[in-house]
Amino acid sequence: MEANWDDLRLFLAVAREHSLSGAGKLLRLDPATLGRRMQRLETALQLTLFAKSPQGYALTDAGQSLLVRAEKAERAMRAAVADQPVASDGLSGQVRIGAPDGCANYLLPQVCAAISDQNPDLDLQIVALPRVFNLSRREADMAIAVSAPTAGRLVVQKITDYRLHLAASDAYLAAREHIARVQDLRQHRVVGYIPDMIFDQELDYLSDLGVNRVPLASNSVSVQINWIRQGGGVGIAHDFSLPAVPGVLRILTDQISLTRAFYLIRHADDQRNPRLSHLAQALTAGLRAEVVRLEALA
Repeated sequence: MEANWDDLRLFLAVAREHSLSGAGKLLRLDPATLGRRMQRLETALQLTLFAKSPQGYALTDAGQSLLVRAEKAERAMRAAVADQPVASDGLSGQVRIGAPDGCANYLLPQVCAAISDQNPDLDLQIVALPRVFNLSRREADMAIAVSAPTAGRLVVQKITDYRLHLAASDAYLAAREHIARVQDLRQHRVVGYIPDMIFDQELDYLSDLGVNRVPLASNSVSVQINWIRQGGGVGIAHDFSLPAVPGVLRILTDQISLTRAFYLIRHADDQRNPRLSHLAQALTAGLRAEVVRLEALA
């Protein structure tokens, strides 16, 4: 008996995530239900596809063989979708976008809302996680990153540069010693990333400033910004985030000014997909315009 595409789609998720819980999150499917589906698939094929253990689901030789066939079927399905023309009345369907939480919180909501206004049949999902997304495992249809990957079958497009500066709340600055030089930061409480949870070297801002201790640390940009807003301390902030937090000011702008970039990353197999290509164009244009608009207000 041959497996149908829906069976293979679920199998691919479990094979790539090595667990029912991880695959269930991607598929929005209960792990118990997913486990029953995998058991049914094994019964139908009369094969043992997974070696199950407390550490997860590892592929057997039969599972590895099915994985090759399933990925071939996946490529065929994506190619079939890619051959369908984009409807003249707009984009439709569901697209999941992965992004670091700074971009996801302060840029993507308004950009995606504008795209949604023009495409009412399009369902957009933003996955905001402080880590690198794995498009090969289909965690998202496209992802935004702060550095360009150099490995994998990926298409990488630079979206735009953005700027960051040291920032603090006006209440914090009024209550503390004046900050005139970078060296003065040693006398102040610093807000930043948890050092061992920095997932991209482009985000390791504070080490370049000689800051070795971070009393208030989080892996989330939004938490850091809120700490700064509440007068918790001084930290590096995206210029585009500052209009959302009145009372937070840039400081030492003549001494500290950082520039980073956002990149749009897509799987190479999606290059021929007109729906995703049209969305990528709209997303890139929208993000570029929004960064310019917000940085002018900072």
